[in-house]
Amino acid sequence: MAGRNGRTVRDLRRANRTAVLQRLYFDGPLSRFELGPATGLSSGSVSNVVADLVADGLVEEAGSVDSDGGRPRTLLRVAPVSGHMIGVDVGETRVRVELFDLTLTELARAELPLEQQRYEVEVIVDHIRSGIDEVLATAGLAPERLLGVGIGVPGIVERTPDRGAVVHGQTIGWNAIPLESLLRTDSPLPGTVPYFIDNGAKTLGQAEMWFGAGRGARNALVVLFGSGVGACLVTPEAEHGRAVEWGHLTVRVRGRRCRCGALGCLEAYAGAESLLARWREEGGRVPEDTDEETALTTMLAAAYPADDTAADPVALAVLEETAEYLGAGLSDLINLFQPERILMGGWAGLQLGARFLPAVRKHALSYALRHPAEKVTIELGRLGPDAVTVGAAILPLADFFARGGRRPEPDPQAPPPAWHTALQDRAPR
Repeated sequence: MAGRNGRTVRDLRRANRTAVLQRLYFDGPLSRFELGPATGLSSGSVSNVVADLVADGLVEEAGSVDSDGGRPRTLLRVAPVSGHMIGVDVGETRVRVELFDLTLTELARAELPLEQQRYEVEVIVDHIRSGIDEVLATAGLAPERLLGVGIGVPGIVERTPDRGAVVHGQTIGWNAIPLESLLRTDSPLPGTVPYFIDNGAKTLGQAEMWFGAGRGARNALVVLFGSGVGACLVTPEAEHGRAVEWGHLTVRVRGRRCRCGALGCLEAYAGAESLLARWREEGGRVPEDTDEETALTTMLAAAYPADDTAADPVALAVLEETAEYLGAGLSDLINLFQPERILMGGWAGLQLGARFLPAVRKHALSYALRHPAEKVTIELGRLGPDAVTVGAAILPLADFFARGGRRPEPDPQAPPPAWHTALQDRAPR
């Protein structure tokens, strides 16, 4: 039955379950007494919701604490084994697949290598399927117990009613690839397990905002610096983040040709692929027959030698120029979105790390307008190389919470009659 605001009794119950689950997840263990103020629910509502969640196996006791003059209060927490998610990172050199429990503790992982700069759709689909099989077998987990599989990919992800998630990855040669449909064909998973496919920068941003350096920020930008560059914008209006094709902002008219085919994109100067290409063009000794991560490590060692060896002036100059391009690109984000926090992650961002960040920060603040620049902090992400897979696993977890801790129900073949829906809304839960 719908109320004046259009919300049914079922909607209210789901919202109450979501509120309790999220508070226990992020701030638990908590007692029933503490859950009231934390969620804004009455003590009676908290008791009913907790009893419901305990009966569903989603919440369990976690010890007790003394109360003021009364009986000890029982602490509650989300039960780690009550749900499992898989996160997938389709990266530049490998497909990484990780299995997590509900508290995002890693239970198993698989890493399947890719040939450098080769994004054959069939290979990646096969790697994802094989990785899912491997981590489930390692953990001895039945596929039916999964809440879902989250996948971070390069490019723009479009959701369509007939083919599911479709990926437009211009820089990797993917033109409207129906990735979800391809994964569903001969899938190792039952049809009841959903796929959640999104841009890799967004999944990185999701992870940093939930568990990393972005916690507590209302307006933030999380930058992915890998072979290319991308960003995720988080605002109160887009609390789960929105991927921004920042790497294809034009920073130099008639400049270098980017992987996307355009001239002068930021990615053509600031991505790891272009950084190494510029070093090679200037006479640098870029290692042959190796992946970008190893080559970038060699470049950093040449520019910043650990011993008394003279620095490679070409490598150092290319890195310094890259820091300025990145800083200038960040200044555009500062002027456009006025974030309170910018976080830099991705494998290349982590490799360049603290040595590179001061120069990037200096250039960003010097190019940006003074007022928004004074209010922003620029720092490294905290979650390391697994941030994209963690963020991908958060996609099904966030959906699970939004459903009040209930798994999605299969779509009915025909809509139920109105009387059936009314009875369901009134039924106790």
